[in-house]
Amino acid sequence: MTATNMQTRVAVLGAGAVGSYFGGMLARSGVQVTLIGRAAHVEAIRANRLLLDTVSFQERVAVNASTETFAVRDADVILFCVKTTDTEDAARSLKPYLAPDAVLVSLQNGVDNIPRIRGASGIDALAAVVYIAAAMPEPGHIKHSGGGSLALGEFPDRDSSSKSSAPLPADRATRIAALFTAAGVPCRVSPDIEADLWSKFVMNCAGNAATGITQISYAHLAHSAVTRDIFSQVIAETVAVGRASGVKLPEVDFLSQGLQFLQGVGSDATSSTAQDLARGKRTEIDSLNGYVVRRGKELGIATPANLVLFALVKLLEEKAAEQHHTPSQKAST
Repeated sequence: MTATNMQTRVAVLGAGAVGSYFGGMLARSGVQVTLIGRAAHVEAIRANRLLLDTVSFQERVAVNASTETFAVRDADVILFCVKTTDTEDAARSLKPYLAPDAVLVSLQNGVDNIPRIRGASGIDALAAVVYIAAAMPEPGHIKHSGGGSLALGEFPDRDSSSKSSAPLPADRATRIAALFTAAGVPCRVSPDIEADLWSKFVMNCAGNAATGITQISYAHLAHSAVTRDIFSQVIAETVAVGRASGVKLPEVDFLSQGLQFLQGVGSDATSSTAQDLARGKRTEIDSLNGYVVRRGKELGIATPANLVLFALVKLLEEKAAEQHHTPSQKAST
């Protein structure tokens, strides 16, 4: 760990499972980290530190924690880990507290968060692709099941009207990648972060909704006889939409790669969509299969498999919302 890294201050806005894992890894290496999250999570961390329960170690890590957005004010780096449904509101809320030279890094699902952050706040964030399986079984406890690496890069500005007037430091991705690498987090600088985001997005669209609707693990999904047919259709549609949007997706076998990834994560690991639905929470499906459906309509590309998965998850969200707002009734005879 270099002296520069030890002096770097990092804030994690939206410290759920993913943000807490990466923030915890940085804190474990000596970086000054503040996790900004929900009250129960913050209280548990303050009382007993952050429990990192990983595939290679289990450790309670000392880290600062807050429920307030203004806790980003002294940070050199802000890991932006809020749900995609909160992207614009969160970007606007942190803008007044952002230090002039601070770097915002989006560690979110989906492929359009950077332009949405730009449009809402004028902040030119750095894009990150997150490769990890992690969950929060209880406040203050992060369960890591597999992966744990990152790719960073500058997202292309396709809309010149949203471009920041200030020039961006050419080496900011390299500096932040070095910060993570020194903390034991494999991190590379991507020459085409948009293609990397879409490559992961393709697999998220195939797997997240399926595990969410069925409430089965990635491992179960990987070994099911029907998975290949579902994945093939969803992947084909998503890749077609990406390429028609100008994304230089690689010529690879996404189906084989996806199944191989599912087989490599822990036996109980599930998607964030599955975890949200299990808890009756709103999912990020609008930024996953829903985005493919909307973009497909704009481009004249049919996306029936994505539409079905999107619609089923939305119906489950509606069901959970109705149950939450409807008083329980006792059966009578």
